[in-house]
Amino acid sequence: MNSHFFPSLRSLLTSVGRATTKHRISELPPTALDTMDAPYTPQDVQAVSQMLHALDVARKEKRRGGFSVKKTTFDVKGSTDGIQVDSWRMQDWDYKRRDLPTYARGLFTTKTRMNEPEIAVRGYDKFFNVSEVHETNWSNITTRTQGPYELTLKENGCIIFIAGLEDDTLIVCSKHSTGDRSDIQVSHATAGEKRLEQQLAAVGKTKADLARELRKRNVTAVAELCDDSFEEHILAYGPDKAGLYLHGLNLNLPEFATYPSPFVQEFADEWAFRKVGLTIIHDINEVRTFLDEAAETGAHDGRDVEGFVIRCKMTHDPAVLPYRDWFFKYKFEEPYLMYRQWRECTKALIAGKQPRFKKHVTITEEYLLYARKRLAADPKLSNEYNNNHGIISLRDDFLNFKNLKGADAANMDEPEPLVMTEVTRDVILCPIATIGCGKTTIATALTDLFGWGHIQNDNISGKARPPRFTKMVLDELNKCDAVVADRNNAQRHERKQIITDVKLQHATAKLVCLNFKHDVESIDEIRRVTQERIIARGDNHQTIHAATDKNKFIGVMEGFINRFEPFNPNDKPDDGFDLAIDLDPAAGSRQNLETVVTQLHKFFPNLVKEIPSPEVLDAAIEFALAYKPDFKHDIPDRGKNGKQQRQQQPKAPKKKKMEYMSVGVSSQEVNNVLERAFRDVPPPNSRFYTQLKGTRRVQPKFHVTLMHRAACKDHPELWQKYTTLQSEAEAAGNPEGKVGECEVVVERVVFDDRIMAVVVRLAGRDDDQWQCANRVAHITIGTRDDSVKPKESNELLAKWLEVGSSPETKIDEVVFTEKPTLKGTVTPVLEKW
Repeated sequence: MNSHFFPSLRSLLTSVGRATTKHRISELPPTALDTMDAPYTPQDVQAVSQMLHALDVARKEKRRGGFSVKKTTFDVKGSTDGIQVDSWRMQDWDYKRRDLPTYARGLFTTKTRMNEPEIAVRGYDKFFNVSEVHETNWSNITTRTQGPYELTLKENGCIIFIAGLEDDTLIVCSKHSTGDRSDIQVSHATAGEKRLEQQLAAVGKTKADLARELRKRNVTAVAELCDDSFEEHILAYGPDKAGLYLHGLNLNLPEFATYPSPFVQEFADEWAFRKVGLTIIHDINEVRTFLDEAAETGAHDGRDVEGFVIRCKMTHDPAVLPYRDWFFKYKFEEPYLMYRQWRECTKALIAGKQPRFKKHVTITEEYLLYARKRLAADPKLSNEYNNNHGIISLRDDFLNFKNLKGADAANMDEPEPLVMTEVTRDVILCPIATIGCGKTTIATALTDLFGWGHIQNDNISGKARPPRFTKMVLDELNKCDAVVADRNNAQRHERKQIITDVKLQHATAKLVCLNFKHDVESIDEIRRVTQERIIARGDNHQTIHAATDKNKFIGVMEGFINRFEPFNPNDKPDDGFDLAIDLDPAAGSRQNLETVVTQLHKFFPNLVKEIPSPEVLDAAIEFALAYKPDFKHDIPDRGKNGKQQRQQQPKAPKKKKMEYMSVGVSSQEVNNVLERAFRDVPPPNSRFYTQLKGTRRVQPKFHVTLMHRAACKDHPELWQKYTTLQSEAEAAGNPEGKVGECEVVVERVVFDDRIMAVVVRLAGRDDDQWQCANRVAHITIGTRDDSVKPKESNELLAKWLEVGSSPETKIDEVVFTEKPTLKGTVTPVLEKW
């Protein structure tokens, strides 16, 4: 069919090879090439009906363990027959299931004039990144696929589907909608249609012409709308590169079938689409070498790119099953991820929020200082940026200012994650694991070592478990310095739930990921070790009863491993964790416990102040292994006995001594006072304050230290007074509860190039009631870096008292003329363990 459409296919196949002979395409024999036709299969009404029936059943039943489907109906703009289409949308994680009626991501159906169902628009089958799922592990790609391997550039825009309907109407869709939308000024579908009208007019063709051609072939054209004048993404598409990049022609069938890329490029030429870059390689080992080499720079043919989509054929069993069309992708991490981080940080700046980032710290902080100046100098830039304009020019201006290329900036040496000395409590540990990795053993051991909280998801039954789990974790955090949120969190949507809920309800809490790594090459060993552990444990578990359910527990464990989505710190939601600790699920719990404690001590030195001895760690593991759950429920009956839920009783924390007595003040009020103080100060005098803010070195909480236990020998009577007050609070049921109030009068800000403090005066009904043992009562605001300890503010103020502030002493100060008064709450702070 349509062989006349491809007169120059031989020349096209020859020309799309790379310039290097290493990956040059071999020509097809003339006889084979001349007889090649575009693939064609008509729609099968019965197959479409079966697919729609299965989708509709899933949509209506919403059964536990099933997949989720959403159907939305749209009127087709310009349809003379008044055609409507239904969009079918599934959750991304469901595409990893084995029981879907179709794997199309972007699916629209309709009824013909004969009242028969048909697929109107069909996107690609959802395809995954290398090593993202079992099928895309290199070992499977090597043994289960066949070439030619068509490597097309992964263009960075928004996807557009184009198809022809029965009345010659051309339907243009985004992934899940078509036509105009009331919630945005110009929808992706509308923008794509306008661009399509322009390109067709340029070659003297109409939308109806294209509709008839696509319908005759029973295909959907798949393109990428890349146009910075409409919407900027990460990579640049100026006027010379903007347009609809055609990268696929999919047959409108429930199963996936698509045109070879050379046919797609020929079609693009005929209908004035832009073409994606194409490389064809026949050997899979050469494919991997080519991709790995390109990933080193994040560029191809001199331009930054997001990665490649690799199109080939695959079978699950080469000896038995036929090969079918199949895609996988190879995404470049850099500089693409750095660019995306800069975009999100800039939008946070504009919104007045604190930018969050963990990678490329040094260059990102420099970029943010540059962006702040540009945003302050040009107020219109903020509005344009929020509307996705000016993103790329601001980024490129910064790189030009630094005389750097994006790849060079992304490859700059990175320091280790920042040590968070300010953290003394409010830490939540979240495992990412599967059954049998040892997460509960480690959690129980940590509880024994430090008196921390431990909330087990398996101890919760009934409805709405995720929000109830989060609530229990946060309630426990009010009693303990840290809590282990004991749940597998094997899938990204589970991590998204707890990260989002915690950040909304307790914004200052730190989330630590205990990442039990499931590397592809280790998965068989992990499977063996974890199954042996569960068998040895028998029925000593809330949900997995290996002694009585021997045929069931293996299947449950396999389900977790198959659904496991690896931790990715560079992508949402996993970039919401403040720290990640890698653990080996095949290693013993004793080894993993030591890793956890060591890393927590390294990054939270004021939470875990010292590493317990090997003997103490051994004893903690013995205690944990002796643990027996007193809550059990049968998996098939989960949710039926919610009224019988038994709440776990947290282990009573060890009694702690007071570390210091403090006067806490509102962080918001202190920050407001500082902003007012530095508002009219000349730039040279406000530079250090601006630096502290720009490098996130302003402390999240503020207090005045009345007396630290280190000074008890110098002021024994005052220490006895404060310890008595703390004992009374403990007797009342809250050892760190409020013991009084006082007013904090702000006098002046004193700082050098290392540390900043606010000098205060404590006032109240009895000015002698709250005495400060320090020479100068003060609030530490922030330090230059981690080498400067907050307690060094005492040394700064002592020097200030002796020599004053001047250019010679290199000490500066800003005096508050109005002397603002803040409300202070006097509370004891206990030692951590």
